[in-house]
Amino acid sequence: MSLAYFALIVAIVSASALEIAGAKFGVQLGMMAAALSLLAAAFSARKADYEHYLRATAWSRWVLIAIPLCIAAQLAPLWLNSAHPIWASVHDALGGLAFGPITADLGLTLNALFLALAALALLSVTIVVVRDRGRAELVLFVLSGIATVGAVALDLHWISPGLMAAAPSDLATTFAGLGVMLNLAVMQLAAERAETRHSMVRSIAIGLCGLVGALASAAASFGLSGTNSAIAAVFGLVLILLILVIRRLDLSPLAAGALSVAALIGATIVLTFLFEKSSGPILLRLVPNIEAETRAALERMLADTRWFGAGAGTFSAVGRIYLSDAGAPLLAPSAATAIVADMGWIGLFAAAVVSLTALMRLFFGALQRGRDSFFPAAAAACLVFVLVQGFAGPGLLHPAAILCLAVIVGLGLSQSVSQSSR
Repeated sequence: MSLAYFALIVAIVSASALEIAGAKFGVQLGMMAAALSLLAAAFSARKADYEHYLRATAWSRWVLIAIPLCIAAQLAPLWLNSAHPIWASVHDALGGLAFGPITADLGLTLNALFLALAALALLSVTIVVVRDRGRAELVLFVLSGIATVGAVALDLHWISPGLMAAAPSDLATTFAGLGVMLNLAVMQLAAERAETRHSMVRSIAIGLCGLVGALASAAASFGLSGTNSAIAAVFGLVLILLILVIRRLDLSPLAAGALSVAALIGATIVLTFLFEKSSGPILLRLVPNIEAETRAALERMLADTRWFGAGAGTFSAVGRIYLSDAGAPLLAPSAATAIVADMGWIGLFAAAVVSLTALMRLFFGALQRGRDSFFPAAAAACLVFVLVQGFAGPGLLHPAAILCLAVIVGLGLSQSVSQSSR
């Protein structure tokens, strides 16, 4: 299992660090490392590892493969009369295309399928590998460090635009929000260590590192990332606080349920207010201000989208159809917009079901967990953040963010049912 653990670390570090630096081959290295990690875990897994995986993914394991299945379905030959209108135009021009793959670009959709499979592989391997508490802690440190680096890149670019200019700002925004939750988990880890027989000096050092990371991430998330992204981070913080209050006060199930319902109602009211502040398609209401021509093109693109989309990963390719200026590519303003355009409303529904199912599993896991509840609590908070931020920006479309989120969820699911170090 050591090789799988090493490959897991290499996957998230290489994909994230290289993409923050502006390199184009980071995702390929990350996917190769993910495949190696899965292969190593498959050969070294024991019966106890398999049983742990089944417990960690109870009532959710089949939901996790929903997105890869949706992407694979777009590659299968289907009737195209319910697909994107571009097929009708092609059929009128060339004929004989009433039956075939839904996707407008087989290569781009295959690439999206491999990325989804790599994310699923990392999630599964993480669940098995981090059974041991020591490994779980190191993975948390690595994830918080990566997120902090992304946040610092955004901070430095604001101080001096020439610094970290190659780092994608939308990816840095996403990492900044994740960094707030992950560094809070590091601080809670340090606090739990200080309460036990662990070295006080080491606990203080870990806590200070988490504090510095949290401050850097908070500065980027709340000061430089836009209002809606900051609100998404606030939702994550509220969830962590909710879990902490329920656990510390040892509330009864009835009181905990009432408090959770009140928090859910409050979040619904805030989200309703945010979506009603602007008009137009609901998928474009939380995105930053965009030009009128671009907004009109996006509205036409969404209006033409059918239930099955135009093909995962094909947003930029199909977007060329909708802009009058051929030199100006149409970019996805948010992850939710890209999902609907690429995979249709079925794809967005599948992504929502997967996210909400994992969120509920992590939330209850954090409440039922004895020690180390901060692992599932931080993962649940990160999921809440990405659910809201997915409507506000395109940061989640970057492979580095997808792979890191998969590891975060896997870490939370594994430690929802794991015991202390074995």
